[in-house]
Amino acid sequence: MNEQQRGESPANWRAWVWQGGDSPLHLVNEEIEAPRLQAGQALVRNAVIGLNPVDWKVLGDPQMGWHAGHVPGVDGAGTVVAVGEGVPETWLGERVAYHQSLHAHGSFAEYTPIMAHALMRVPDAVDFAVAASFPCPALTAWQALEKIPARPAQHLLISGAGGSVGHYLVQLAKERGFRVSVMCNPRHASRLSALGADECLDGPLTPGEAWLERDVERFYAVIDCVNEDHAARLAPALLANGHLVCIQGRVAQWPTTPFGRSLSLHEVALGATHVYGDRAAWARLTQAGEGMLEAIATGRMQPEQYVVHPFSELGARLEALKNRRFFGKSVIGCLDF
Repeated sequence: MNEQQRGESPANWRAWVWQGGDSPLHLVNEEIEAPRLQAGQALVRNAVIGLNPVDWKVLGDPQMGWHAGHVPGVDGAGTVVAVGEGVPETWLGERVAYHQSLHAHGSFAEYTPIMAHALMRVPDAVDFAVAASFPCPALTAWQALEKIPARPAQHLLISGAGGSVGHYLVQLAKERGFRVSVMCNPRHASRLSALGADECLDGPLTPGEAWLERDVERFYAVIDCVNEDHAARLAPALLANGHLVCIQGRVAQWPTTPFGRSLSLHEVALGATHVYGDRAAWARLTQAGEGMLEAIATGRMQPEQYVVHPFSELGARLEALKNRRFFGKSVIGCLDF
């Protein structure tokens, strides 16, 4: 073991490895050699891996710059078993969750090396399956709401609210005092109402469908979880000086005339923090994450319903997620958690 590394690290572990191609079914389950821990890194023994849409969307994307042998995956939860230079030994044995950079070896493995500043402590009352299902959707929801000045009783619309991000957005928005409308498939309406949504609108809009004339200039802010075209078509729903927040693609052209309704456009991507965030930004993000995990532990926030699948099925389950062949949140168990 490197003298700067403390704790226990195996020489090899199993991982789902990208060897090329854009299909989850092209991932290969194989044994890899353990990389050397770098300064500032911790090694997490994954108990559970969370699957997210971004995990299949980036496969084969040349902008990622991946080489054969890359381990994908952004979300995981487990126990810190080793730490590198500059990382306090107090992290050893901690139960943690994390969101990994797309440019580093990820969570689709029995172990993941990750920068310690990205770790979030998990309360004992929160099991690893919940913790692994949490980082990408919950932190994205938190970042989206951070773009909007909190003004209690202002009317907020969340479109595409039936997914994982919408699940947390509704709860966080209500906590901040917003009146919350959701646009979603009707099958999600009762669940989102139980989480606090004040109104449920059928949607999303079909391609080319415009925002309803009767609802023009109705909302203080819109958070869109569908795509950039859908977000642009929701712009007429905003009041003057309103906020349009894009999670699944940025609006290509400003949707209103210059100095007309004077909207503010925002985009949300956790990857920006990995590439450009400083320690202060990471401290804010992980503190917010730990606060939400504590809220889950005490019952003040509801996590998503999940289904645990074995490690051997990871590629197939990611393919099912890509093709929307199930409902709920899929997580992958690495050990007896």
